Amino acid sequence: MEKGPIRAALVGAGERGMNCYAPYALTHPDEIQFVAVAEPDTTKRDLFSRKYEIPRDMQFVTWEDLLIRDRFCDALLICTQDSLHFQPAKQAVKKGYSILLEKPVSNKLDECIELTEYVGKENARVHVCHVLRHVPFFKQVKSIIDSGVLGTVISIQHNENVGFFHYAHSYVRGNWRNSTVSSPMILSKSCHDMDLLNWLTGSTCRSIASFGSLRYFTGKNAPVQVPGRCTDGCADENRCPFSAYHYLDPENPFRYIVYSGEDTMGLVKELKTGPYGRCVYRCDNNVVDHQVVIIDFEGGITSAFTMCAFSHETSRTLKIMCTHGEMRGHMERNEIELHDFLTGYVAKITVTHSDSLHSGGDEEIMRDFVRWVRQKDPGGLSVNTIQNAVNSHVMAFAAEESRLSGKTVQINEFYRKYLK
Repeated sequence: MEKGPIRAALVGAGERGMNCYAPYALTHPDEIQFVAVAEPDTTKRDLFSRKYEIPRDMQFVTWEDLLIRDRFCDALLICTQDSLHFQPAKQAVKKGYSILLEKPVSNKLDECIELTEYVGKENARVHVCHVLRHVPFFKQVKSIIDSGVLGTVISIQHNENVGFFHYAHSYVRGNWRNSTVSSPMILSKSCHDMDLLNWLTGSTCRSIASFGSLRYFTGKNAPVQVPGRCTDGCADENRCPFSAYHYLDPENPFRYIVYSGEDTMGLVKELKTGPYGRCVYRCDNNVVDHQVVIIDFEGGITSAFTMCAFSHETSRTLKIMCTHGEMRGHMERNEIELHDFLTGYVAKITVTHSDSLHSGGDEEIMRDFVRWVRQKDPGGLSVNTIQNAVNSHVMAFAAEESRLSGKTVQINEFYRKYLK
């Protein structure tokens, strides 16, 4: 293993790049050091540069400005918006960087496949941010499955409880609200879950069916005569759980995404003019607010996945049914419960993790990525190469086609349509 920290550059200093992945360098300076940033937003670029002591000549406005240079560090973290992953990733592969690529690989399946093939051709190293593989809770779940203590997996019920305000923030008002400019919900949010199910079952999808719609966050469900913005004197404000005024709560986890400053007046001004002050019934959103996906895996394993906006918690819960027992789990509570069919014994496990987001997964993915960059043969690390990750993307795109067409999609036939 090489000595000293790896040198890295961040492309896209938004919430995921700046606040979730990059802080690992502050707590583990012996492992990774940021030496450059590319970010078009001046405020974000300046903030990142101050925090990580990036010299002026290594602060870039665009990813093109950064990647026009010869390779000057070990790794690139590409954390741009969904539609801006493919081009910088392909260029970074040409330059020889090891890459941590935010999911999805692209919001277009043909680009996902093209980049995967190009990475293989160049023998490049691209790790996709399917962070759930790195969450200590799910690592424990996977370990229990692989131990065989519950027998063979037969079926999995998996729920993604998005959380009512998280959904309103990100998928009604926010960057992922409209599939024409970002991605379908099943890709932008739940390709995590498609990948997780592939990983837990150790299998691949044969066929997939899906149902869902944008049921509630539309104009027809708006209370009578509500304005276009919560700040325009909405009479329903005190009765609306989605009111933008909830951002004023210092405990609201999305407050500092809307406005990075501490002053309330600045936040109110942002709500009056920016996207996060809009009424949730008057936005240009089109992604589903609930969706179910039914999956048939090779080997006869089945799974039912549900994503829903209408939950009080933001968490993932699951039930794994095996031949000799069953497992139930709650990610945010870090609780796993095992039931043995033969003895009736019930075991309860509490998983510990760091304070980083995604139940410790954001810290773990950075730890594994650093080790992966340092080692030529990372062995049993939970790094998810793009070759593995693309399977979950194919599933997500196929599920969306099923939802829109009302037909079950055969994965192999679907995938072949996109091969050149």
